Amino acid sequence: MIGMVDIEYIRKKHFVEDWSIRKISKNLGVARQTVRKALDSSEIPKYNLTKPKPSPVLDSFKDVIIEWLKQDETAPKKQRHTARRIYHRLCEEHDFTGSESTVRRFIRLHKDQQKEIHIPLSADWGEQAQVDWGRAKIYINDKEREVSLFCMRLKASLTPFVWASPTEKLEAFLEGHKRAFEWLDGVPRNLVYDNPKTAVTKILKGPNREEHVVFSSLRAHYLFDSEFCNPARGNEKGTVENLVKFVRLNVMVPVPHVSSIEELNQKLISWCEKQ
Repeated sequence: MIGMVDIEYIRKKHFVEDWSIRKISKNLGVARQTVRKALDSSEIPKYNLTKPKPSPVLDSFKDVIIEWLKQDETAPKKQRHTARRIYHRLCEEHDFTGSESTVRRFIRLHKDQQKEIHIPLSADWGEQAQVDWGRAKIYINDKEREVSLFCMRLKASLTPFVWASPTEKLEAFLEGHKRAFEWLDGVPRNLVYDNPKTAVTKILKGPNREEHVVFSSLRAHYLFDSEFCNPARGNEKGTVENLVKFVRLNVMVPVPHVSSIEELNQKLISWCEKQ
């Protein structure tokens, strides 16, 4: 049986460096069938606190949604359906009576299933990105809430991605990456972190880390490399720290009043698109 480290090695050699199955087999001293299993074994890691809820009210509309999403593949990027637009069209054109959150959940799951394994960004502009969390106060239906802001920024182009979440738990950490890669339309080759507990279980000497097994699975799936800042030296990734501060000052001032965290995320994406 091969471990996660070997799976990641095999997948990177094959998908990134274009090694043949035969070459990997010879280099590792394992059977070709073992290599093939490793190439097929990586799925997008999931770490859900609750099981996905059934949505019988949506069953008869799923084909319609999938068809609209398929049409979006050839539409201009800025003129594609948002989850909200799909929800409104279902209500207006098909007398849909379910909730918007049900529609959003189905779209997210469908896109996860259709997502490409590895879409590298260009070597220059997509070489490295930096990742960090920030926090901010908002009002949801006039009640004060604190949200966490998942921030990713390409180091060379300074292209930002920001997503608001109720927590910084592991499932939010994974979701932030998936949404960022989808919005960027690719995966940076290298990501820099400030030793979050969702990725690092133990800081060892020098640059070495014991990593959370789910984070290792995430990296093996998307085929990016990771680096971690020296302890208490988060300034090593100042590009994204500046992004956290900039978002708080320019998007969160005055304090946003929204009806849902989804509305806030629409606002954040609109801001990212203008940068």
